[in-house]
Order: sequence, then C-alpha cells, then structure tokens
Amino acid sequence: MYTLLVADDHPMFREAMVGAIAAALPDSRVLEAASLAEAIIQAEAQEELDLLLLDLALPDSEGLAGLRRLRETLPWLPVAILSAEQSRDIVLEALGLGAVGYLPKSTPRDDLLAALRQILEGQVYLPADILRRPTARHAATGALASSAASTTSPSAYTTSPTHTATHGDALADGISQLTAKQLQVLACLSRGESNKAIARDLAIAETTVKSHVSAILRKLGVNSRVQAILTAQTLDLDDHPPR
Repeated sequence: MYTLLVADDHPMFREAMVGAIAAALPDSRVLEAASLAEAIIQAEAQEELDLLLLDLALPDSEGLAGLRRLRETLPWLPVAILSAEQSRDIVLEALGLGAVGYLPKSTPRDDLLAALRQILEGQVYLPADILRRPTARHAATGALASSAASTTSPSAYTTSPTHTATHGDALADGISQLTAKQLQVLACLSRGESNKAIARDLAIAETTVKSHVSAILRKLGVNSRVQAILTAQTLDLDDHPPR
C-alpha cells in the first residue's frame, strides 16, 4: 500500500486528485495539505510516506522555494512537482533540486496516473513534450552573444576560466566515449522518454536500454538518469560524433 500526500491550496483540485488516485490505486492512502507548512507537519508525522505531490503556487511558498525547503527539511522524502507551470527551465531546475518527477496539471488523467505509477516504482517521470521545447537560455543565446560582442569587454567573461574549461572538457570527454547507440539513448532520455518508449523507438529490447543507460551513467560520471539528462542539456549532442 502506498501513502501519498497532495499539497495544493485548491480544495477542488485536491479532491479530484484524491479521487483519481483512489480509483487507480485502491489500496493507497492519500493525505491532503493546503500549505507547505501543513505538508511538512504531516510528512514529519508519517512513519511511511512514499510520495509528496507539491504545487509550486502554495500560499506560503513561491516557485521552487518550497521544493528547496522540503529537500533541506526532509531529504528522504520523494517529491514530485504537480503544477500549472510548464516552463522547460523550471522543469530542469526542479529535477536539479532533486524532484523525482514533474507533472503538469494539464496532463490527461490516464497519463497522470501512469506517471504516478512510474514514480512510485522508483523511476523519474519527465514531461516529454515540455523537454522538447528550447530552454530560455538557448533561445536567448544569439541575442546575448550579439549584445556581449558590442557592449562587453573581453575581460567580463574571465570568471573561473580554469574551472569552467575543466568541467566542460570532462563532460565532452564523457560524451565522446559513448557509442552511436548510447548517444541515441541519451538523446531519448533528454526528451523524457521511458525505457519502454526508448526500446520501442530504437527497436531494441528494454533490457538492452537498461544496459545502455548504465553505461551512459558510468561514462558521464553521474549517478542517476536525471543527472545524465541535465548533462545532455548542457551539450549539443550533434557536436560529438560517436565512437
């Protein structure tokens, strides 16, 4: 039996979520909280809590501040974001802060419940349609480069050059060690695809996908598929030909 906590300040939405979860996971117990403070109190009182679904617009928490506080206060607790916010940058930042999933409130009911099952089984859920969008950083790259060339002196970008170059070189070296198939798998991961979807898209067995993912994590020097995805977001995979 799973125990979940829905933290959202809209009673009707909480009621709908509780009903949907109860129907899909009849043996589960669903708790409710209308604020971050209430969610923390309830979570601390539970001996076993499998997942907290956190809205980003709680009255006592702005944006990802609530997630940061939860990670500091209850680092053991899996937290997934359930929000109307659909910015790709916010999704990636939430994952970087340790969220185990990001569920847009516009997600169809069946897809939402499938995502919850995926998270409860220990996987990370990523909204593939949002991850396919360009980040604000990439969209602004051309404008920033043009502005910097005309208004900024060369010395303005000399902060920690050795660290930046070393980190970038390490990432590039890890990417260069990936085989052609591993690069394809990494590209699929960066789009938020599950192992099953990757297997279908690449016409390989799901066990083979798992083997490729393990190899990717090892070569990139990261510990989770979320970290691998964040790494892939910082590099243009097309610039790194396979071995």
